[in-house]
Amino acid sequence: MSEAMLNQLREGAQTLGLKLSEQQFSQLMEFLSVLQKWNKVYNLTSVRDPQEMLTHHLLDSLAAVLPLQKHLANLPQGQREKLLDVGSGGGLPGVVFAICCPQLDVSCVDTVAKKAAFISQAAATLKLSNLHGIHARVETLTDKYDVVSCRAFASLVDFTTWSRATLADHAIWFAMKGKHPHDEIAALSDDVTVFHVEQLQVPALDADRCIVWMRPVP
Repeated sequence: MSEAMLNQLREGAQTLGLKLSEQQFSQLMEFLSVLQKWNKVYNLTSVRDPQEMLTHHLLDSLAAVLPLQKHLANLPQGQREKLLDVGSGGGLPGVVFAICCPQLDVSCVDTVAKKAAFISQAAATLKLSNLHGIHARVETLTDKYDVVSCRAFASLVDFTTWSRATLADHAIWFAMKGKHPHDEIAALSDDVTVFHVEQLQVPALDADRCIVWMRPVP
């Protein structure tokens, strides 16, 4: 990966208000290289161009890091928080979260075996002990998580329905979407409440992005 792309990554992180270490920048660039390499064989993402991967995947995922960090900072300190990224595919945003939030234990679940295998390989290559790949349907998982996230995975109804059993007490859903999903929010069942829709601005990407924050109604 070029020096120009590294500089663009640095500038993007600064624009987003992220304070990342040199090691984290190095891991993010290495992840981009690994993703590009595996993508040629395993078709992890339809985006092929490295520059597009940087803007449409890496910076797009990084835009959600600060909101996640703020949420984690408000939680009681003690045990390591656990995040489940549903339908993670090529590890977006799960791998990015694992790199930028080392205090977080991140599991990426996907029904496609080669995608879960890629996450495990990325964890080994990037030396991320807090990153795990799981090959399964989310409905079959028995572990509990503090945050359950997704990015362009499914409708909010399907996402919350399929993953509900994975929520720990006081857990929240964190869904990355494009335009404000008014219709999807309106279709949610009465036992799910949307407590915030947060608009995101992705550096170098002229597209609507938001996070839909949800929790189950007790």
